[in-house]
Amino acid sequence: MSLCLATAAVALPLAAQAFTLVWTHSVEKTEWRERWQVQGNALVLAEGRVRGSGAGMDPPEGSVLQDGWWVYRRALQVPVLRLAVSGATGRGWQLCTDDGGCRDLEAWLARDGTPPLAIEIRPGGACDRLLG
Repeated sequence: MSLCLATAAVALPLAAQAFTLVWTHSVEKTEWRERWQVQGNALVLAEGRVRGSGAGMDPPEGSVLQDGWWVYRRALQVPVLRLAVSGATGRGWQLCTDDGGCRDLEAWLARDGTPPLAIEIRPGGACDRLLG
């Protein structure tokens, strides 16, 4: 299984069956982490974590406080994740894979030094159609 990272100008395949998406809430400056898995032609949320609450970012009902993180599991399956790039989140969107590597998606997918306005993450087969 693989992922496809796409912007208006770039479609980049990435060999990974699971990943963690990390970002900082633009108002509360609180870190979020979501663990996603590729299952067929869908992305499935395995677990989410948030360091706090407020300003429209309360952890979902049923969340449990563990080591300073509100941890939750929800039944959520999507064909694509669409990430807005506001420039207001500090270090931006980070994508971490099981090999321990984390990448700043906005810098990695920048074109001529300009970050994208939006980023899509899809199951890997989608890259073939975007690049085709």
